Amino acid sequence: MAPLISLRMLAQGEAGAALPRRVVVEVAQATAAVLAEAEAAGLAALTAVGVGSGHPRGGTFLQVRLDRLAAAAEDAISAARDGDSGEMRRHLRRFDTLTSAIWTVQESLYGSRRVSAAP
Repeated sequence: MAPLISLRMLAQGEAGAALPRRVVVEVAQATAAVLAEAEAAGLAALTAVGVGSGHPRGGTFLQVRLDRLAAAAEDAISAARDGDSGEMRRHLRRFDTLTSAIWTVQESLYGSRRVSAAP
């Protein structure tokens, strides 16, 4: 997924480097794209196994993970906005770890690496 690759590249940036203004926009757009994909894939996986998003365990389980991912995204965006490259990189690494965890859980629980939300 291109947005995740972009975030990984930003997370590898040089410590203490000044952040161009465009980085805030780039982080915001890329994290939003990853969040949307994770949510769509999660809902598609729940549907594929016959568990609706309203199911107490399935929907809550997914939502808790999506909320954590969204919080990591917000933290990364805030750090980028503040020009704190070290904190931004730390939050982007956390975002990447949480994203990987979501895909791993979907694979183990629902039997598919990613269920595509696209037709």
